[in-house]
Amino acid sequence: MELKVEKVNGVQIAEVALSSIKINNVDDALDLIGNAGYLGAPAVLLYENVLHPDFFDLKTKLAGEILQKFSNYHMLLGIVGEFEKYNSKSLKDFIYECNTKGKVIFGANAGQVKVLLAQKAIL
Repeated sequence: MELKVEKVNGVQIAEVALSSIKINNVDDALDLIGNAGYLGAPAVLLYENVLHPDFFDLKTKLAGEILQKFSNYHMLLGIVGEFEKYNSKSLKDFIYECNTKGKVIFGANAGQVKVLLAQKAIL
């Protein structure tokens, strides 16, 4: 698993390289959390294509299970992608809820997501 750590506003953020891994299940997410924590990063940035497509089908519960692990281990998560292409109202509501209240940020721009992660880590 290739992680690049970048300091943004004093906060270490572990970024998953685009082609380095695929998160297919909860165990993959736990490996990612452990590796990021080992590197001293309280936040992880990954890209939509790193996640199994089932993540974006809320009926599978994969998103909830993975995000629960991030919450349990007090790890922030930023997901960068083009989420407008998904037609699911429940997914759009889920993304909105995460962006306004949670410790998970969905966005289209990696730089902006990193800044928001750093802000949440400081709070």
